[in-house]
Amino acid sequence: EGGNQRDRDRERAQARAGNKTKHPKSDGLTPEQRRERDAKALQEKTARKAAAQSAGGNNAGGGGGKK
Repeated sequence: EGGNQRDRDRERAQARAGNKTKHPKSDGLTPEQRRERDAKALQEKTARKAAAQSAGGNNAGGGGGKK
């Protein structure tokens, strides 16, 4: 049957993913806490990128769109 392939493939993909459920909010954070954590991570990332750019010459980063 042609329609059966989709179900089989879905089961295979699920098994490959380790039966992860679609609940990204399992970290127990409120949206506000998540926002703060993400902002902090983003600041650290941009700081690292800027440091790599100043140390590594021109090939370290592209457009340089700092805010």
